[in-house]
Amino acid sequence: DTVNAPTRVPLFELDDWTSFIQFAPRGCQWVAVEMGGTPLEEFDHPTDAVYILGSEDNGVPNSIVRACHHVISLDSVHYASYNVAVAGSLVMYDRMIKMKAKRKAEEKGNKGK
Repeated sequence: DTVNAPTRVPLFELDDWTSFIQFAPRGCQWVAVEMGGTPLEEFDHPTDAVYILGSEDNGVPNSIVRACHHVISLDSVHYASYNVAVAGSLVMYDRMIKMKAKRKAEEKGNKGK
């Protein structure tokens, strides 16, 4: 339900990277979505993660990429990069599918005990 998403999804506006560092949830792993990282299909998403996407023109600044725990990239056949909304959607879909598969495997493993 995208119509009411703003009422259910928290939105925080921070002035700069230093503010983000102070505000970021403890224990969360920071994942930059940037060219040259681990291909998305090979990435095992952390349970608690913050995904960082840069501007479409410049990407994620190198200083921020270096601060992240992981860097992932999206393969593309015809383009060097994706629109930031598309990139975010692809990453979140991949995360959802992999997390569901992991849960099913764990449930199946627990039934055999």
